[in-house]
Amino acid sequence: MTSRILVVDDDPALCAWLEASLAAHGFAARSCTDPIAALDAVRDADLDVVLTDLDMGGMHGLDLCARVVERRPDVPVVVLTRFGSLESAVGAIRAGAYDFLTKPIELDALVVALERAVQHRLLRDEVRRLRRVVEHAAGFGELIGTSPAMTRIYDLLSRVADSDASVLIAGESGTGKELAARALHRASRRADGPFVAVDCAAVPEALLESELFGHVRGAFTDARGARTGLFVQAHGGTLFLDEIAELPLALQPKVLRALQERRCRPLGADRETPFNVRVVAATNRDSEAEVEERRFREDLWFPINAIHVELPPLRARGGGRRQHDAGRAHARPRSQDALPQAGALVVASGILPHGAECPGAIRHDTQAPRGHGLPGSWHGACSNRAS
Repeated sequence: MTSRILVVDDDPALCAWLEASLAAHGFAARSCTDPIAALDAVRDADLDVVLTDLDMGGMHGLDLCARVVERRPDVPVVVLTRFGSLESAVGAIRAGAYDFLTKPIELDALVVALERAVQHRLLRDEVRRLRRVVEHAAGFGELIGTSPAMTRIYDLLSRVADSDASVLIAGESGTGKELAARALHRASRRADGPFVAVDCAAVPEALLESELFGHVRGAFTDARGARTGLFVQAHGGTLFLDEIAELPLALQPKVLRALQERRCRPLGADRETPFNVRVVAATNRDSEAEVEERRFREDLWFPINAIHVELPPLRARGGGRRQHDAGRAHARPRSQDALPQAGALVVASGILPHGAECPGAIRHDTQAPRGHGLPGSWHGACSNRAS
């Protein structure tokens, strides 16, 4: 596959020469003379390497390098400069550059540096892929189990991990939707960025807008200081919107605009703040019914539901429940080793029918207080029906 190079230099003649020269050596090169426009190209384009000059008008090459590394840590940056000083080289490496070359450009040395940078990116991608393969052998992240239903989920999550498209994770309460979201984040190229989660049902409607978009000091009563919204806090990473169906109708157009423009305006502010996040949402409701009954805007639902992941209920996972317990057994205190026998006695006594389902078991296991006298799975109300 042809390697894709973005050349950034404020000299149009040099850009044209580099495009032609690199094309002659098998690269697909495009150029940009405006560093600000280059940042937009880095965000939107599929690139292998960024080649940038150090001394440019509008933005210094070190600043551009640092921003590229922040926004696309998977894309190596090669820096060019007229001054081959040690200070410039150290500054470029500290800014995250992969390599550093001096002008006048020696084309053969540049080609070698770009080939090495491309190979470096391919190796990082391969390491990330192999990590996913290892995870896939026993599960995906903290999701474990080998039932056919879960194997299909692991395969889907692996295939969409490196995409920036929004993901909607649907499933009954307690099926591990947030675990799936976190596993998806860790397997993505945004893994080094933040994972920011918010439960749309748990935040009061009057505060949710400030929570998502932030506010400036004095924006409303008791706003004694500025607050950064979650969209901006998650910059470079993943924003997880749990219980997305509970998002108030009045707030949905603002969320839609933020997702379309990739900018948001804090309450009381006079300018918008750009952000770069991948949105992963979750719901336990029937998404089509929510749209048909006009409880959720169709024009917001479809971009959020770009990739749909339907987690199977625990009762459909076969041995997944037992494997989940086994996978977490090492974290339980030794004093709890005999407690599964107590569970068998409960079933034998008729208090709980044999084969009864425990809806929400994954949630109860992961949220059980440490050191409690009973395993987390016994904190939930068990029944022989789905909830």
